[in-house]
Amino acid sequence: MPAIRLFGLPTDINSSFERGAAGGPAAIRAALRSDRGNLASELGPEIGVDVAFADDGNLALSEDTPRDDAAIRRHVAIVHENGEIPLALGGDHAVSFPLIEAAAHCFGPLNILHFDAHPDLYDDFAGNPRSHASPFARICEAGHAARLVQVGIRTLNRHCREQAERFGVEIVPMADFGAEKVPVLDGPLYISIDLDGLDPSAAPGVAHPEPGGLTVREVLAVLHRQRAPIIGADIVEHHPGRDIGDVTAIVGAKLVRELAALIDRNGAYRP
Repeated sequence: MPAIRLFGLPTDINSSFERGAAGGPAAIRAALRSDRGNLASELGPEIGVDVAFADDGNLALSEDTPRDDAAIRRHVAIVHENGEIPLALGGDHAVSFPLIEAAAHCFGPLNILHFDAHPDLYDDFAGNPRSHASPFARICEAGHAARLVQVGIRTLNRHCREQAERFGVEIVPMADFGAEKVPVLDGPLYISIDLDGLDPSAAPGVAHPEPGGLTVREVLAVLHRQRAPIIGADIVEHHPGRDIGDVTAIVGAKLVRELAALIDRNGAYRP
């Protein structure tokens, strides 16, 4: 089974409202290692015992987006060259573009499962085409998404609706949501989790809380239904300065465990 390589991307230079997500990797990592819990997953295996798991720490990012993108792409390429699977902690959601770009260069266009309150499809948000509100527009434009399924969206304005139609994005609405309504995707599968996809009652530590979101149980139900080989994943947009009692960091740590166990269960991708 593939080994999982965790690494942090402590950058929020492309945040549109309030910076703070650069502290996310450290906070989630602290919750993951805290004695308040353990490293068991709901799928059964224990991370680091039954599932091969290593933490590379944080990448040394510079807040120069082109340089940081290149560093992220290099790291992902090295992980894949070693036959391992990258699991990244953001940082703002802009980091998903170089993460997915690097994976697509290794595997071709990806099937992407994206959890978020927002579609992040803006063509150019506030004059910044690399905004954290725009990564999936860049991903789709570049041809890196064979299929993009978005779950948890509840802020779809006219521009983003037009962008979704333009790129053929599949949006599973929150109204009458059920995990069974989310497609079970083929590989190669990439999973991107913006923590504001969860309801603020479950994840208050984000810069853009949006009521009416997913429960942790609903996210896990969607994840556990996915059977395809996973070639990469990210958990982004934790803002520790807005957290309450480390609740969001603890959720992020649980998602690290569950994603690692899911990657292990689903096995390596074979083209």
